[in-house]
Amino acid sequence: MSRVAVLAVVALAVAGVAVYVVDDQPRWFQRARYPLRYEEIVTGHARNYRLQPQLLAAVIYQESKFDPEARSSSGAVGLMQLLPATGQGIADRTGGSTWSPEDLLNPELNIRYGSWYLRHLLDKYDDERLALAAYNAGQTNVDDWLDRGVDIQFDETRHYVERVQELKGIYAEAYAAELGLR
Repeated sequence: MSRVAVLAVVALAVAGVAVYVVDDQPRWFQRARYPLRYEEIVTGHARNYRLQPQLLAAVIYQESKFDPEARSSSGAVGLMQLLPATGQGIADRTGGSTWSPEDLLNPELNIRYGSWYLRHLLDKYDDERLALAAYNAGQTNVDDWLDRGVDIQFDETRHYVERVQELKGIYAEAYAAELGLR
């Protein structure tokens, strides 16, 4: 067999494996592509705030890729990308009398506050899509859309909601044992 033929066979085999991995996303690939960090904090606060742990992990991944020092151009901080004003409001409602904006860089506090906020939104809207839309675009926008009887109006927010729901399924499949799902 010529060298070119061997290279062609090897290239086809590699391409076939790549297509399988990307299309089927086996568990090992999902775990490599979508890490789960702070799993004890995630599962603990999911339990405390009656959240699905896979949903909480999905929001964290979408917001920060599990980077506790992530900062957005809008000023959102930490794993769950909370604005300092939102953090202050949550601290006021939950008894955090010594709160400071630097607290949002603490993974445990950021996930606690983000979990509280996500639970608040789920309770307010009684709908996961709308709660995620409010997490991304703000309650004022979602309230306005509801008042006008229209669906999510921002393409970015619509994509955010779809992506978090997709990630929720990925985290449930890839980390079922770690998230206490089985």
